[in-house]
Amino acid sequence: MLYIYNTLYTVQLPIVNPTNLVRRHKMPREDKYDLIFKALGDSRRREILDLLKERGRTTGELVEHFKRLDRCTVMQHLSVLEKAELVIVKREGRLRWNYINPLPIKELHDRWIGDYANSAIDLLTRMKREIEGY
Repeated sequence: MLYIYNTLYTVQLPIVNPTNLVRRHKMPREDKYDLIFKALGDSRRREILDLLKERGRTTGELVEHFKRLDRCTVMQHLSVLEKAELVIVKREGRLRWNYINPLPIKELHDRWIGDYANSAIDLLTRMKREIEGY
């Protein structure tokens, strides 16, 4: 409880968790995929993900890597990646640590690429059998 003291009286207010005030709607899967494809559509964002694949990095480290971009532009790219849930951000004091979240890419692979890859493997297996005369 939060107590506010006045010279005449004391008011007792409940502390409200701010996360309870924000309504979290589950995003439709197709909208989520659109965000992921948009995020992966830019070569600089893919390069950021490649850097984060090696290890987590601070925003400052990412800005240093992209010498031709200013800090604001790198932050905008990180924002797009974060919105697509491809980057997880953890704040430690003044530092903002960025980590890759591979799960959306795995979901995308399972949904779109996996079936095509399996079909291609089946086709290659059949071709091999026909060529070798099985």
